Amino acid sequence: MFYPLNVFEEEAGFWAECPDIPEMKTAGDTLDDLLREAVDGLESALEFYFEARRPIPAPSRPERGQHTVALPTLIVSKVLLHNEMLAQGVKKAELARRLNIAPPNVERIFRVKHKTRIETVEAALNCLGKHLDLQLAA
Repeated sequence: MFYPLNVFEEEAGFWAECPDIPEMKTAGDTLDDLLREAVDGLESALEFYFEARRPIPAPSRPERGQHTVALPTLIVSKVLLHNEMLAQGVKKAELARRLNIAPPNVERIFRVKHKTRIETVEAALNCLGKHLDLQLAA
């Protein structure tokens, strides 16, 4: 997932916002700093969606001149799982029951900074009748 960024330059440096995830704001002294910080800013904004059980918008197509920020694969898989659970009306307690794990373990899956094993996310998606399909892109 590559989210577009609106980047602005000011005297003190650069700042950016994500049109698809309005809660995301980030800044940096240089453009390179800003783009590095953008991943953390986007991940932090996603925490709000996970906690509020709100669907996470898919990224829009970048417009000419916009920079993009790529989410790590693990975070993408968590976003897909989160959105699928909402679409199916499956609560975390029900997912825990289907996975045969304790509810706190399901809570950890949705912590952005938690290093959940990808196999755990795959198992959760399988419980929802879905599977993860990764592709290599240029």
